[in-house]
Amino acid sequence: MTDAAQADGRTLEAWEVFRREKDGDPMRHGGSVMAPDATLALHYAREMYSRRQESVHLWVVRRTDIHDLADLDLLQPPLDRSFKKPGGYVMRDKLAAAREQSGQAQPKANTGER
Repeated sequence: MTDAAQADGRTLEAWEVFRREKDGDPMRHGGSVMAPDATLALHYAREMYSRRQESVHLWVVRRTDIHDLADLDLLQPPLDRSFKKPGGYVMRDKLAAAREQSGQAQPKANTGER
């Protein structure tokens, strides 16, 4: 199906629907609806994705308003910044490598016994 179609002289547009199943969940893409305007798109989305209370929140976005960024040159950072990611900079591994290089043994775990 194309992004725009004719229905009764009105142009139908594709609208993407994002939904949240329960509070605290992330918004996920649910699908799309075809509608001539935002008001009907909201009604169609509510009818398709929430009539049985399967969603607590809906976002309805005109497909043409979504901007796609798929250029790998733009998505890959020019510098390595993995240390900023959670788990990207693990001190345990760095300490183990430093101990191995210096010839020191791994410290024993403290068991609390005396």
